[in-house]
Amino acid sequence: MARAAVPGRLTAGRSGWRVARLVERRDETATAGTLVLEVPGWPGHLGGQHVDVRLTAEDGYRAERSYSIAGSAGDDRIELTVQRVPDGEVSPYLLDGLAVGDPVEIRGPLGGWFVWRPADTAPVLLVGGGSGVVPLMAMVRARRAAGSRTPFRLIYSARTGEDVYYADELRRRVRDDQGLDVFHLYTREAPADWPGSPHRITVADVNSNGWPADLEPACYVCGPTGFVEAVADILVALGHDPSRVRTERFGPTGG
Repeated sequence: MARAAVPGRLTAGRSGWRVARLVERRDETATAGTLVLEVPGWPGHLGGQHVDVRLTAEDGYRAERSYSIAGSAGDDRIELTVQRVPDGEVSPYLLDGLAVGDPVEIRGPLGGWFVWRPADTAPVLLVGGGSGVVPLMAMVRARRAAGSRTPFRLIYSARTGEDVYYADELRRRVRDDQGLDVFHLYTREAPADWPGSPHRITVADVNSNGWPADLEPACYVCGPTGFVEAVADILVALGHDPSRVRTERFGPTGG
């Protein structure tokens, strides 16, 4: 956002809005970063939920965007992974203009359909495209935090190896989190040690790396609209119950 937020205009508790403060920022890729926000009185959340973020300029102008929560529920902190949108109002400000200690208004947690609950025991298939991996990563982290043994499989499609979010953490979790498998796909340029050629996700990718339909897995698909529709069609064609395929589409604002 080109115009700076004004701390004096932020008021907690009005219409569900809370005042959060930035306590940490981490780079994920060259164009995306994770913001760690401290939110006093945060009620907790489920993997897959999101928040609205509101910025207010000196002249009173406001801009709002929705961002998936990336971290598991814990204390009074939440994590948002933000993809920079060229010429965007909000994402460049959050990534480049918001300093540690600065306030920002948030509202949430929001959403009750595209969520995973630790009490659920059915196998889970996560399919993410690009920044669509964010709410899926929240589910992976929630599984770990709950000590769940529910089997998870993540199919993650990115443009290149350098566009993979949480790359180091995913490698650690595959090693340390029993019952979690991660499969990477690349659409433009693949790492030298990756077998095959770059391509968009196919029936073979989902059939080979997902769960068989007869296991009745819970399927979560998130990413750009075209990606989500293609994967949902593939899952139904492979025999998955459409009612067990939950989808979330990311628009051009990354929300």
